Amino acid sequence: MGIFDSMFKQQDKPLWPGVAIQSKANLEELIADSFTRPQLIFKHSTRCSISRYVLADFISHFTYSSEEFASHYLDLLNYREISNQISEKFEVIHQSPQILVIKDGKAVTNASHEGINELQLSSYI
Repeated sequence: MGIFDSMFKQQDKPLWPGVAIQSKANLEELIADSFTRPQLIFKHSTRCSISRYVLADFISHFTYSSEEFASHYLDLLNYREISNQISEKFEVIHQSPQILVIKDGKAVTNASHEGINELQLSSYI
């Protein structure tokens, strides 16, 4: 296996430790739960090396407990329709990678690419 094989190889398990969003029902439950604690949605393109890098970097620096944030992961390639619903519901332009913080049923912030790791999540607890 060469260096590029290891860099771009798909992981056997998702890097994201949270819940995968795979249906409209998952999205609706996330919105309902946002009234009791903030929800994070990480939108990730599994074929994009930049998205994979940002995701891994974000996870390595994520220090919040599940009581502070519920974390959700959306595979954009397999669930593009749900990504479109997220964009419409929360009035954000689709980007990848992208993170949204949902609180009280609304997107209180979002960021993409290098802005993801610059986001001060503590402001939204």
